[in-house]
Amino acid sequence: MSLTIHASAVLVGARAVLIRGPSGAGKSRLAFDLISAAGGRLRFARLVADDRAEVVAAAGRLLVRPAPSLAGLIEVHGLGIRRLAYEPVAAVGLVVDLAAADAQRLPAPEQTRAVIEGVVLARLAVAPGEAALPRVIAALHLLESAA
Repeated sequence: MSLTIHASAVLVGARAVLIRGPSGAGKSRLAFDLISAAGGRLRFARLVADDRAEVVAAAGRLLVRPAPSLAGLIEVHGLGIRRLAYEPVAAVGLVVDLAAADAQRLPAPEQTRAVIEGVVLARLAVAPGEAALPRVIAALHLLESAA
């Protein structure tokens, strides 16, 4: 059984980035920025979900899907709702928490992990007002080189 959460997700390479945060934190903006970075700073990035995502644990992985009524839709600030190509399902590899109260310059090990539906995932906490895209790209490159 899946759980619907207030989040966005983008497939970057082989794993999805699950973007969480309060309303207005910039989840859709970060998702669009990641997609826009494809072909340059990122080899591949495609929308999975915006605003609401369904997550389910399966075989030790966390899978993310778009909420059916929002599949392929993303809000672009100042331009409204836009339709994009999207992935119907992806395995999450990184959780990004925007406007995170526990964001630290040098986070403790427990702050670099998130547990969702019993699955332990790499986590990046971004403080309110900080630029998320460069940190997310750096985290993705570090996770890729560690694999």
